[in-house]
Amino acid sequence: MKIEDFMLPCPSKKFLGIECFGCGTQRAIVMVFEGKFSEAFHMFPAVYTLLLFFATVVLNFVDKKRNYGNLLVILAAVNSVIMVVAYFYKHQIF
Repeated sequence: MKIEDFMLPCPSKKFLGIECFGCGTQRAIVMVFEGKFSEAFHMFPAVYTLLLFFATVVLNFVDKKRNYGNLLVILAAVNSVIMVVAYFYKHQIF
């Protein structure tokens, strides 16, 4: 069995036929772990900031002495901007 067998389909794409802002996230994360860094970026440009966000969330739970709230908000905002810009660039709406 491959990891791709366990990936969830995008409900937006499946039922409406429209890609969402997060389409390609799962495949891009798998590509990062396989060492295909350039392909992962082309699949989903926010993959690296998303991984940094998740690492900070884990760090927030592990390290209770520091407050990572402001950093998490900044990373979430950066991720959101990258996702929106990449979506519109991918569909060439600009």
